[in-house]
Amino acid sequence: MTEPTVFQLSSPGRHGFDVPASDVPDFALPDSFVRQDLPLPEMSELDVVRHFTHLSQKNYAIDLGFYPLGSCTMKYNPKINEVTSRLPGFANTHPLQPLDTVQGNLYLMYTLQEWLKEISGFAGVTLMPAAGAHGELTGMLIIQKYHKDRGDIKRKRILIPDSAHGTNPASSAMIGMEIVPLSSDARGNVDLEALKALCDENLAGLMLTNPNTLGLFDEHVEQVIQLVHAAGGLVYGDGANLNALLGIVRPGDLGFDVMHFNLHKTFSTPHGGGGPGSGPVAVCQKLVDFLPDPVISVVEAGTEEVAPLYGYAHPAKSIGRVKTYHGHFGMLVRAFTYIAMHGTDGLRDIAEKAVLNANYMMHRLKSTYTLPYNRTCMHEFVLEGVWKDLPGIHALDIAKRLMDYKFHPPTNYFPLIVHEALMIEPTETESLDTLDAFCDALLKIAEEARTQPELLHDAPHNTPVRRCDELKAAKDLVLCCYPLEELQK
Repeated sequence: MTEPTVFQLSSPGRHGFDVPASDVPDFALPDSFVRQDLPLPEMSELDVVRHFTHLSQKNYAIDLGFYPLGSCTMKYNPKINEVTSRLPGFANTHPLQPLDTVQGNLYLMYTLQEWLKEISGFAGVTLMPAAGAHGELTGMLIIQKYHKDRGDIKRKRILIPDSAHGTNPASSAMIGMEIVPLSSDARGNVDLEALKALCDENLAGLMLTNPNTLGLFDEHVEQVIQLVHAAGGLVYGDGANLNALLGIVRPGDLGFDVMHFNLHKTFSTPHGGGGPGSGPVAVCQKLVDFLPDPVISVVEAGTEEVAPLYGYAHPAKSIGRVKTYHGHFGMLVRAFTYIAMHGTDGLRDIAEKAVLNANYMMHRLKSTYTLPYNRTCMHEFVLEGVWKDLPGIHALDIAKRLMDYKFHPPTNYFPLIVHEALMIEPTETESLDTLDAFCDALLKIAEEARTQPELLHDAPHNTPVRRCDELKAAKDLVLCCYPLEELQK
């Protein structure tokens, strides 16, 4: 049963607050600014609190259960991250304060930059981008300006493998680049022959997700990078999810030129429903001068008695500012806390456990579900949610049925190169009991698909809202605070 709306709970004359008498003279607004009617709900404070608490209890969240969304890394966010981000010295500061009053903040940001450089193997980092796709855009702007600075204005072609993250084409297209798809080979790597044919004087760069969205580490990654570099292009690395690489391999050491991080994926800051997020960008030495302006820097060296003075450096050929101020500071505090808490050995342990968990689940499931690329995966893997002898069953049916087993479904229908894809990422934070329970549920659903297919077709059965018309919901949006009957007048 769904929760009634605030309009249905409304009772005439009921209120939750009293507005004090005005202590300033009244001022008449222009008639064009005045509403003739404002049909807001009338409720007590207690009614409002209970209503929104009830709604929150219908939400699925990482604190309630397993969240195996491939490519999203819905792992547990340690509560200590929230404690540190709310320390008064962090929470009560403002970016326009004088530099000498926010040295602690700047120290944290500078240190986080240095840690991210060390983790990734790059020469420079900006913390300014607000999210992953924003980091992608920033990275591509850097690549674009690098070529323009060299007079290579004809270089506008960006190669994007069919196993890349889905936002990559948009990030390049938004700045006027020509998008050229690049096929994968039979093992899920970039097809080297296809790449060679596209490496010419028009090549600006390649956007490479590694591990890719198949959950596979490209076996020819160094050769791919060498081919692009030999043609005069740069290689962008989608580092949104580094959970499989921490402490094991650094993308900068492999030859990547620029890469963004998603702090909410690898470094446990909240996803936030689209924001606030954080998508720092790292670059190799020859791109440091193109970073957004400013970057956090040591402006006066310290001594044994006096701490260094932190401030802003201004890259000589900067693409300019990409966000107001310097990034989402609360996210940076959370990521700093996570890295400091784990240390070098702990970060490597994260990667090892993420890879171990994914491979364990993959091996439990691959004899029942089709595994299109049957080799060791990294932090995630992709199955086909369909069987040739069961044409009426689809990945969506499996996903919806999982909800009856009290599991959030995995990512559906992505990546596009896998038919009826089920993209599963267990993360390093889940226990063996949880992994087994999820696998048991998927195996049971596979059995139901053969013996009771109607259970899958009609699923979910136990949720407040059953299977919706998702196409209609996307095309026929109702985004209004007024009751439906008011809209129909």
